[in-house]
Amino acid sequence: MNAGLVVDYLSTRGQAPRQTFLGAMLAGLARDGGLYTPDTFASLTAAEIAALAGVPYAAAAARLMAPFLGEAWSEAELNAMTADAYGDFRHAARAPLRQLDDNLFVLELFHGPTLAFKDFAMQFLGRAMNRALAERDRHATILGATSGDTGAAAIAAFGGAERADVFILFPSGRVSEVQRRQMTTPDRPGVHALAIDGSFDDCQDIVKSLFGDLALRDQLSLSGVNSINWARILAQIVYYFTSAVALGGPHRPVSFAVPTGNFGDVLAGWYAKRMGLPVGRLIVATNENDILARALATGEYHPAGVRPTQSPSMDIQVSSNFERLLFERLGRDAERVRALMGALKQSGGFTIPGDALEAIRAEFDASRGSEAECEAEMTRAWRDSGVLIDPHTAIGVHAARAALRRDAKTPVVALATAHPAKFPEAVEKATGVRPALPPHLADLMGRPERVAHLPNDARAVADYLTAHARARH
Repeated sequence: MNAGLVVDYLSTRGQAPRQTFLGAMLAGLARDGGLYTPDTFASLTAAEIAALAGVPYAAAAARLMAPFLGEAWSEAELNAMTADAYGDFRHAARAPLRQLDDNLFVLELFHGPTLAFKDFAMQFLGRAMNRALAERDRHATILGATSGDTGAAAIAAFGGAERADVFILFPSGRVSEVQRRQMTTPDRPGVHALAIDGSFDDCQDIVKSLFGDLALRDQLSLSGVNSINWARILAQIVYYFTSAVALGGPHRPVSFAVPTGNFGDVLAGWYAKRMGLPVGRLIVATNENDILARALATGEYHPAGVRPTQSPSMDIQVSSNFERLLFERLGRDAERVRALMGALKQSGGFTIPGDALEAIRAEFDASRGSEAECEAEMTRAWRDSGVLIDPHTAIGVHAARAALRRDAKTPVVALATAHPAKFPEAVEKATGVRPALPPHLADLMGRPERVAHLPNDARAVADYLTAHARARH
């Protein structure tokens, strides 16, 4: 593998300076509002992919991420970092596969500290950012928005860090009780859970607005941990490789059905394919907030109002990472990307250019699961296979079954993005079984909460950050 290949990262909007991996990671969002992406992609041979078979997860992660880090750290340092990042996961395989039906598998990504797939990226990102800040003798203000799981994962990864405070915005009343308490109960220095009167998209808009305030950004050393941060996407590429190899890759293709909100997780699968992994179809699985399914079907990207569902982490209408795919499928034409993002901001939507839409449809399918279909899938998985799945995973399994009806020969892996105990009411309603939290979270409901309630207003959030952040210049 061409380790050390990538040095530069460029913005999807083309008006920010290029960065090294560390510069892109610490910046999060580019100063022109774009998202950083590597200028060159590592390419793996079939033999290199096959050689991942039987390799421990942490070692596979170091091997796959190394080419994108340039000269950030040595091989030994990176291996130590990934071993530490995944050392606290509560399954020896870290990301085990479980079979539900003929050629239908779920990839369990919920064995990390906060019971969600976000831990795979955030545990690595926390260690990488803390190390980079220490090497530069810097402090940072971590700012993020969450539809439920990112916030808990970020707080678990960064809470109590000597060189970073973490501020997480979440939509008040629109996350599960378990998700909320995972954000509001940690008693660690520098942790701030901010309940915003609005939707996740409102929270995300505030975060992007504050990053766009360059004076504030510099004053507080703002850094982002949402999937706008390339390091998050990079870490998620790993489990596509490990699961595909476990099912016979690279000697046969594997398809993936991915519960999708902000588009980061399924985009990681596309990057894995670009690196050489034989992927059949990438299936964008959406709930009733189906902007991506509508966009791929019609070519029109027009956000509508957010509809609360039993899969709240997918209750999103503005999928930030879609910009990265547009950038690639528009031939890396940053001017065209800027025009589309400008139309989204000014007019509330845009038409995907025909050449980009055709290229996207060649690799991606999209599926919509209704509330009733989501519940039926949870019921079926328990009744037929004895497996409890959460509502987000159910949306993915629903999409996977549809893919198998079109092609029964290619295995489909549905990403199980959250532990069923994070959504006990929905799971119990569908199955009659109330899933219990794992022992390390058994007392979660009795822990005191610490939360600040703020209006849906960027200035109010900026004032709160300025009053509480330790990093000031």
